[in-house]
Amino acid sequence: MAHREADGALFATAVTKNGRRSHKNSRRGAALPYLFVAPAMALFSLLMLFPMAMVFRYSLMDGAILRPDSSFVGFRNFREIFSDEIFWQSLGQTLYFTIMSVVFHLLIGLTFALMLNSSRVHPMVRNVLRVLYILPWLFTAVIIAIIWRLILDPNGVINGYLIALNIIDFKVEWFSSPATAIHALTFVNIWAGYPLYMVSLLAGLQGIPKEYYEAARVDGANTVQNFFYITLPQLKPIITSIALLDFIWTMQVFPLVWMTTGGGPIHATEMLSTYTYKLAFTRYEFSLASASAIVIFVLSMCLTYFYIRHQRSTANA
Repeated sequence: MAHREADGALFATAVTKNGRRSHKNSRRGAALPYLFVAPAMALFSLLMLFPMAMVFRYSLMDGAILRPDSSFVGFRNFREIFSDEIFWQSLGQTLYFTIMSVVFHLLIGLTFALMLNSSRVHPMVRNVLRVLYILPWLFTAVIIAIIWRLILDPNGVINGYLIALNIIDFKVEWFSSPATAIHALTFVNIWAGYPLYMVSLLAGLQGIPKEYYEAARVDGANTVQNFFYITLPQLKPIITSIALLDFIWTMQVFPLVWMTTGGGPIHATEMLSTYTYKLAFTRYEFSLASASAIVIFVLSMCLTYFYIRHQRSTANA
């Protein structure tokens, strides 16, 4: 009996030790993934979260960066930004620029994608058109700005053709006139951005099963009905995702605007991005620039929220 009790005690001790070891091992196993992502999270915090926190801090101060005795002023910088007419003008022009760009990116990209996916177009012609249609996507913002500044110059190609065709009788200053600058800039951005939609929608079109169209043809559906009841519903997730992303990106566009018009003439093409840049590096009002940057951040985060909700609903569907 004494031996059995001793063996039982040893067994219980061994089980307890093994339980503790397994518990420690499970905790180590649970902590291991966090150790793998720790360097990336540290780098993300250093390069993203810390600067964002500093910008928010500057937006609540007076004379940030330039003055060592800068003081806390609360939301005064935001009130000053919201009382500035140029801010509201730049916000309206940013929304016009963004909405028009997204709409025409979609229309042109979908049109070209349907053309390249059509069996009525010869395969060799489709290959040539693919190269031509995707060319704007290969150029950087600097090249695009240089090309279109030359084309839309008062002595450029566009004015030459319009005068030759008797459409206009004077040389239009496309980027220098307040009446045409925002429209010319929007047109250039549309030209530069539609290939992303074209490529994405073409991939979506090629992924639609042909059986859907064969069944619709048996039921007597025509081309228009196929487009609205098969093609568009199948492309809806792609269209929604890419349109939301494009809206976020276009709202923050800076290089193209800065290198074509610089926000001028007379703030006619001022965007939120150029408005913020000028506050910081032309007027050296870093506190006001930080407040404007926070406004852009909040607008972008609102759009990002809808994008994430859409992605989750698509994944759960």
